[in-house]
This record gives sequence, structure tokens and C-alpha cells, in this order.
Amino acid sequence: MTSTTTGSESFNDSHVLDPAASTATQEAISAEIAAEHDAYAASLRAGGAPETQPRTDFAPYRSSLLRHPTKSLHHADPETIELYSPAFGQRDVHALESDLTIQHNGEPVGERIVVTGRVLDGDGHPVRNQLVEIWQANAAGRYIHKRDQHPAPIDPNFTGVGRALTGDNGEYTFTTIKPAPYPWKNHHNAWRPAHIHFSLFGTDFTQRMITQMYFPGDPLFGLDPIYQSITDAKARDALVATYDHSVTSHEWATGYRWDIVLTGSNRTWMENEEGDH
Repeated sequence: MTSTTTGSESFNDSHVLDPAASTATQEAISAEIAAEHDAYAASLRAGGAPETQPRTDFAPYRSSLLRHPTKSLHHADPETIELYSPAFGQRDVHALESDLTIQHNGEPVGERIVVTGRVLDGDGHPVRNQLVEIWQANAAGRYIHKRDQHPAPIDPNFTGVGRALTGDNGEYTFTTIKPAPYPWKNHHNAWRPAHIHFSLFGTDFTQRMITQMYFPGDPLFGLDPIYQSITDAKARDALVATYDHSVTSHEWATGYRWDIVLTGSNRTWMENEEGDH
């Protein structure tokens, strides 16, 4: 039984497709994705350049039209930008901030995992002292955010955010809980593959890159217009972490390895900062 409230969405209605969202079926979205990829393959056969970054406008990803500037870019004063940039608290990054499973009084629910890798430049050299932040949904596919109201439980012992600095070899390591897929309102019955958001900063707030790490073998890959907005298959595959048994800990956590390349032809896909999926 569904309950309703006037002028707002009740918790029991939170799973119902927003009338303002697209009513396209998954089949229609998948057909659009296939058409985009077929057109890309044809351009490659005709001598076109590979596309290793997502298209600014990717029709199956309905809100992609709204997630990029529509006017000419202008140079900005970095000091002015930093007045409006994220605040990271009143202290330096602590090593314990990279463990998302110890931030509360109890143990979070779900599969404990370790995610590790290296941040590299385009020539394969390590990037040290890089600020890396992550945020993610919990083991039920729920974010701690007022905009996430779908009927999945919030874990009181899991906030889903962490940060770390890369070491001398560009390495980073996070301990966290494996996130679950979650619904979003791009189209009817739309689900995002499980993923972790990564944010990397350079020497100031104007040097920020945001990307997503996925898990191997996810059955939702072929259905997701955000993942599929990267038309080049090799570039898409670079977003998928590798299970690494040497990272796995006995009776404690499974392990994944994922490197991030900041520049060059093998650069890791990066998204617009406005993206929240």
C-alpha cells in the first residue's frame, strides 16, 4: 500500500519514479547506448580519434546536458576560488581517516574491503602527497544525504567518506565497506552499478579531478548510461578495479587494486564536479 502526502514525497513513495524524470524504459535507454557506440565504432573505422573521456552530451544520460558549462570559460583567481571551495576541517589529514569502518561507535554492516593503488602521471611516475578523498553508498546502496530518500536502510555506523594522502610511491589505501547498487531517476527502473567516488586535488582547489571506481563483473555495466558514456571500451575497463588476493587479509577483508592516471593518453576518466551519481 502506498501512502501520499500533499506537496512532498513521503518515505513510502520515495521509490516511485519522479514524474519530472524520464519515463523511458531500460530497453529504450540500452538501444540509445548501442546506437551511440555503433556510431563511435564507425568513426574509428573512418579514421577518427579514440574517445577516452566521456562525451559532454550523452543522450542516454539524460541530465548530461545540464552537467557542463554552456558559455565560454574564463580564467579565475585561485585565491577567490578557494573562498568558496570545500572545507576539510581544522586539522591535517590523519592516517585513521582512510579507514571508513572505525569512524563510529560500532561496526558497519556489510563486506569489509581494502582498496589500494597508485596515483600516476602520464609517464607512469608516482604522484606523492596527493590528497585523495572518497565517498560512497553503504552496503544497502544508501548515501547519507538528504537527497537520497529511497527505501534502503541507513547504517548509523557508516558515513561513507574518507581521505588520505598518497605516499612516496604514489600509493593510497582505504578500508571501507563494499557499496551496493542503488536506483536513480534517469529512466524507469534505472540502477547504478556499485562504485566508489574518488576526488583528487593538486596544489590548490582549482586542480581537482573526480572519477569513479567500479567492481569487476557487475551485471549493471551494460545498462548504465553513465558508465557507457565512455564510448571507448579500453577507457571504460580502466575504471574497474582488480580483485587482488595479496591485498586480501585473512578473516578480515577482501582486497582490490586500482591505479589512477592523471594525464596522458591513458588518463583515467574524469567527470564533471556537478555529477552526484
